Amino acid sequence: MTHTRWISCSFAAWLLAIGLTSAHPLSAQATPDTNAPAKAVSLPVTVLDKHGKIATNLSKDDFVLQEDGRFQDIGSIVPAGDLPLTIGLAVDTSRSQRSALGQERDASSNFLDQILRGDKDQAFLIHFDQEVELDQDVTSSREKLRAGLQSMQAPQFSQTSGDRDQDDQHRRGASSRRGGAMVYDAVYLASDEILKKQPGRKTIIVLSDGVDRDSKETLHAAIEAAQRADAVVYAVYFKPEQQSFGSDRGGYGPWGGPMGGHRGGGQRRYPQEQRPDGKKILEQITHETGGRVFEASGKETVGKIYTQIQEELRGQYSVSYTPDRVAAGAGFHKIELKAKKKDLTVETQVGYYGE
Repeated sequence: MTHTRWISCSFAAWLLAIGLTSAHPLSAQATPDTNAPAKAVSLPVTVLDKHGKIATNLSKDDFVLQEDGRFQDIGSIVPAGDLPLTIGLAVDTSRSQRSALGQERDASSNFLDQILRGDKDQAFLIHFDQEVELDQDVTSSREKLRAGLQSMQAPQFSQTSGDRDQDDQHRRGASSRRGGAMVYDAVYLASDEILKKQPGRKTIIVLSDGVDRDSKETLHAAIEAAQRADAVVYAVYFKPEQQSFGSDRGGYGPWGGPMGGHRGGGQRRYPQEQRPDGKKILEQITHETGGRVFEASGKETVGKIYTQIQEELRGQYSVSYTPDRVAAGAGFHKIELKAKKKDLTVETQVGYYGE
């Protein structure tokens, strides 16, 4: 099956963008129209009761909304479960996740069979390890999605010595030898190159241990791309298989980036306690985009987690409002949406980027 490889193309486009930007002086850039009316903002919102169940029959009077610390009038709140939905499954196929790949395939196939409604909803598939690849572009075809899931394979690692093994390691890079995965690049590319172009509701489901190695994009850039695409990110967290961290093959830095390798610097040793917390990384991504993390375990299977995610997606609300000031301006605007009832938990993105 033919895969789309993103990393090199995306990086080249980034370099080109820098060149084009630097060719235009600041004085030639358009000046924002400060008299332009503020644009309406629409938020995908999930509300859970104290038992973790979807709260229903809510109205705009049940919420308090602030933008940048200023209270806002909610224009409308409507059930959004029947609106078109585009889902991106981002599956970690690195060495640390290889034992989970089989159950991920089966559960993901069942999930997509259940949640996709004819031509109304769509999905796409990507996998990531030492690179990010598109296994199936946006489609409503269950057959294509099943084939894409079956094509996902964990990287194979040669156990023999010799020139061929050295060539394989050189091609894969240091990240593959350490079981690396480009988590940030996967979220960024799914958001910026696919979901940004899609109408309606959008979500990404990341199946991973959350530990990033060698991504070209940062954690902040990945979150921003998802927010700009209006994509809610959910994550299914798998504890990583036991690996040797802090060995002479390279260790984790305090922010999850690789030490040594192609970004310069010699190989360093780091103590076990400095291994990055992938679950906290996933919690940050999901919290800031309006989703949440589920941890897979013996009792909490991937299938059960998918059922909960499906219930949340079908129980979403769409909250709309128009900021109370003219031309709120470019940049990030912080949003705080709370339910008046204390036993209700509201999940939505923490802000949006003005144009």
